[in-house]
Amino acid sequence: MGLRVAVVGSGPAGSSAAEILAKAGIETYLFERKLDNAKPCGGAIPLCMVDEFDIPLEIIDRQVRKMKMISPSNIEVNIGQTLKDDEYIGMCRREVLDGYLRDRAAKLGANLINGTVYQLDIPNNDKDPYTLHYADHSNGSVQGDKKTLKVDLVIGADGANSRIAKAIDAGDYNYAIAFQERIRLPQDKMQYYEELAEMYVGDDVSPDFYAWVFPKYDHVAVGTGTMKVNKAIIKDLQAGIRNRAARKLEGGEIIKVEAHPIPEHPRPRPIRGRVVLVGDALGTVTKSSGEGIYFAAKSGRMCAETIVEASNSGQKVPTEGDLKAFLKNWNKTYGATYLVLDILQRVFYRSDATREAFVEMCADIDVQKLTFDSYLYKTVVPANPLKQMKITAKTIGSLLRGNALAP
Repeated sequence: MGLRVAVVGSGPAGSSAAEILAKAGIETYLFERKLDNAKPCGGAIPLCMVDEFDIPLEIIDRQVRKMKMISPSNIEVNIGQTLKDDEYIGMCRREVLDGYLRDRAAKLGANLINGTVYQLDIPNNDKDPYTLHYADHSNGSVQGDKKTLKVDLVIGADGANSRIAKAIDAGDYNYAIAFQERIRLPQDKMQYYEELAEMYVGDDVSPDFYAWVFPKYDHVAVGTGTMKVNKAIIKDLQAGIRNRAARKLEGGEIIKVEAHPIPEHPRPRPIRGRVVLVGDALGTVTKSSGEGIYFAAKSGRMCAETIVEASNSGQKVPTEGDLKAFLKNWNKTYGATYLVLDILQRVFYRSDATREAFVEMCADIDVQKLTFDSYLYKTVVPANPLKQMKITAKTIGSLLRGNALAP
């Protein structure tokens, strides 16, 4: 008997894991409860993801080459002068991207099950299989048919409210809320956002994050993120971003309203036995940029690559120790990125004064190049030492002006 793996959840993390496992000839079951699910998020993907994950251009609604950072006092800084002709940030709708990745995994041999996993039975030794209890919705009903499946290994890619995480007592994490309205604009207004995305900072739009206007195929996504998990506050912040961008959104019509929890840091115990968490279930969203799509997909892929290697392409069952190698490798690869973005968020999102300083700093070409390179290619770019000193001096100068260094 070869290795059997269940991947619960088919967002970018789950589909990317299932694809690698299926390619290696491992028996893979990919569960998704809603095949038309669209998670509300900005939908921005970095250039390296397009390349690395072979994302076809028709999946990308817009190629954004210009960013406007807008400070609390509405000072606008244009970012993007440093981009080369072939560089851009991809804007996509999640239902389109997720559907594409899921179908690709299925074409490569993953068994796609339209079902809700509601219980995971954990064996009391390291040999017996795990039993998943799920409702199969392939008959079109919400209740579905109750079924079970036995597997050797489980990947929990079922998002911020992960049931798999609960089943293995992975522990909790703080989370932010992303709230977003999709607004269809008149043609002339849409023209303005042709290849432009906007980020707004200020206490009025988010006390600890930023708000955005991101262009999509035929509408813009207007939203905000915050750690203040309170409906009234979120309503006020959304009114804040609608107010700040009012002139540009005139005549717009809301076509969809969506909200979703976003993890703020990894779960304390993401691996237990032969169960491992990836993506939002693990908690791979970055601070500052709040970006998660690439890191989710990457975590799923790296986890699956670890499993393929440790199992000798499905010949033997990997151990908890094997799965921990994935997490070790993950932290080694991206630990510094998370740390830098965490510090940036703590320093720059503290008050409107520090946000003004942050936007001012973004006007600097060296800062822009560094920021864009690290975003597009997912490395904390080692700039040459002179530039690094110059950027550090500028940062400290901006912070002093914004009184951000006061305790």
